Amino acid sequence: MQDPGKGKAAGVFVLREAVTFTSQTPPLPILGGYKGGFSTTSQELFTTMNPFLILTFVGAAVAAPFHDDDKIVGGYTCEENSVPYQVSLNSGYHFCGGSLISEQWVVSAGHCYKPHIEVRLGEHNIEVLEGNEQFINATQIIRHPKYNGNTLNNDIMLIKLSTPAVINDYVSTISLPNAPPDAGTECLISSWGNTLSSGADYPDELQCLDAPVLTQAKCKLSYPFRITSNMFCVGFLEGGKDSCQGDSGGPVVCNGQLQGVVSWGYGCALKRRPGVYTKVYNYVDWIKDTIAANS
Repeated sequence: MQDPGKGKAAGVFVLREAVTFTSQTPPLPILGGYKGGFSTTSQELFTTMNPFLILTFVGAAVAAPFHDDDKIVGGYTCEENSVPYQVSLNSGYHFCGGSLISEQWVVSAGHCYKPHIEVRLGEHNIEVLEGNEQFINATQIIRHPKYNGNTLNNDIMLIKLSTPAVINDYVSTISLPNAPPDAGTECLISSWGNTLSSGADYPDELQCLDAPVLTQAKCKLSYPFRITSNMFCVGFLEGGKDSCQGDSGGPVVCNGQLQGVVSWGYGCALKRRPGVYTKVYNYVDWIKDTIAANS
């Protein structure tokens, strides 16, 4: 999975979501890196975020936009319809992932916000109509009130579907956590994001990656002064496997519970640079209160 900038060059923070730029449209002011993607007709685009972060996009024009749910680096193609809570956020193209937590509500990343979103459920191959899909427009998009686009703290968002999803073998919900994840717990990360740590290769079929939760000490050591109590790391310090551009907003599921939301990272699948995820457990009360207030 790749973000706009994620994996394009070592030493770049990336948000794991997809954004589309033209030479007339300046990049959005994003933190070092969403796990998404971008498309540009410019040779180079430079965006300064806070004083010490620069997101650099280098290269010739890209034929197709990066997608927010880029393929996972070092992962594998998921068994068809084995991740029924996974959704694709679409605005004319796939730009982020999300997780269905009830018939009418989806959790995604705050940096995946767009004013108009179509939520696509029951997907496996996002380029083919397989007959199991449900396409439902968002009627409310609620980003956490303390979301910070510079630090990516509180990087979480709720999406209310205009009509309830039909729960079946292809579309179902994932439970919210009743405790935070322990270090060493194996988790499943899924998305349609970039599968390359350098360059771009966006899969049509949903990709999966099994990866462990790292200790908070190792997470903070990987990203000094960047990790808050609302973030945690999942992955391999030796590199080679990671979420990437286009994976933003997607689920991290551990023992049948939604523990994380794909948020950001430094490059993709680099040594000592694991993926950083929003800790869903810290937001369970906010999620429940927000749903109750908007039902």
